Amino acid sequence: MRLLVLQHVPFEGPARIIGWADAYGHTIIRLHAYQGCQFPTLDSFDSLVLMGGPMGANDTLPWLRAEIAFVERAIAAGKKVLGICLGAQIIANILGARVYAQAEREIGWFPVRRSDAAKPDNWLANALPATFTPLHWHGDTFEPPTGAECVYASDYCSQQAFTVDKQLLGFQFHLELTRDSALRIGEACADELRDGGRYVQSLDTIVADKMAFTDAHRLLYIALDTFFGY
Repeated sequence: MRLLVLQHVPFEGPARIIGWADAYGHTIIRLHAYQGCQFPTLDSFDSLVLMGGPMGANDTLPWLRAEIAFVERAIAAGKKVLGICLGAQIIANILGARVYAQAEREIGWFPVRRSDAAKPDNWLANALPATFTPLHWHGDTFEPPTGAECVYASDYCSQQAFTVDKQLLGFQFHLELTRDSALRIGEACADELRDGGRYVQSLDTIVADKMAFTDAHRLLYIALDTFFGY
């Protein structure tokens, strides 16, 4: 499988998704969308992965508007699309949901629980535990996208994961980050940590527990295996 990964900043890449792809012999094609690159033809890749970033889905950056138009074409063509954080917000935006800033940021390890809106036969709900603790790093959220099923929520954010059949998957949280990639984001976005808040942990706290990253990667692999049909 050829995975096209759209990256929005130099310091937030596919991280542990690379390990999953390598284990199956998949090819990862990384495209730095923020550089104003030309997007490839739809037949040049099989599935699409949209990474996170500090900008918002409503921003008028020319390259971001071009990316959203490209993602919309990929969805219309039936491509599987995984969106993480900003990537999930982009998918929600395309599906007609309002994306907006939360009153507070949510940054750190906080539990999510299966949403009451999740149907008993939802594939993601059946693949992942009813509750688990992923790493969060976002200030925006979104309303329920049209045609999507909300599968996970946290105490502060009701939209943490959604699916549209088995074609679209949005994670507001991060299962892919490694300790090193979390450190890079923390260094680049230090101002987001400096202000603190009820749902903001320090960078030292975020990177302290190596087992938390290991557990997140295990769940990432399960989710990707199920999403891509393994």
